[in-house]
Amino acid sequence: MPARARPLRHLRRPTRAAPSPEAAALVRVPNPHPDTPYVARFAAPEFTTLCPITGQPDFAHFVIDYVPGKWLVESKSLKLYLASFRNVGGFHEDCTVGIGKRLTAFLRPRFLRIGGYWYPRGGMPIDVFWRYGKLPAGVWLPDQGVASYRGRG
Repeated sequence: MPARARPLRHLRRPTRAAPSPEAAALVRVPNPHPDTPYVARFAAPEFTTLCPITGQPDFAHFVIDYVPGKWLVESKSLKLYLASFRNVGGFHEDCTVGIGKRLTAFLRPRFLRIGGYWYPRGGMPIDVFWRYGKLPAGVWLPDQGVASYRGRG
C-alpha cells in the first residue's frame, strides 16, 4: 500500500461491500495526534462469514483496539471491509488473525489487538485473539468486555 492516505471515497454516498476481503479498499487518514499514545476501539458485534466446509453462516463479535501511529483507519471503510467477509468462506482463526495482520500492515500502528468472539456452531464456541506490538507505557487499555460464551441463562 502507498504511504499516502486514500481519498475518502466512501463518505456521503451509498457504498456496497466488496465481493471479497482481498477486493475491499481500506482507507486511512492522518492521525491528528501522532505524538500522543491513545487507544482507539472498534467493536463489530455482527460480523458474518461462511464456514469454508459446510457453507453455513458463522457469526462473531470482534473488538479491535489499536494505538495509532501516523494513521487512523476510516470507519466506513473498515465496516465495508468487515462486511466483505459475509459471502466468502473462512475459518475463525484465519478471519481473526487475517484482519489483524491486514490492519497492522496498512496502518503500521504502535500496538493492535483483535479479539474474535465466535458464536457456537456444532456446540463449540471458538475465541481467537491476536496482538501486534507492545502497549506504550501509561496507555489505558480496558478489558474488551465480551464474556466467554456461556449458553442460555
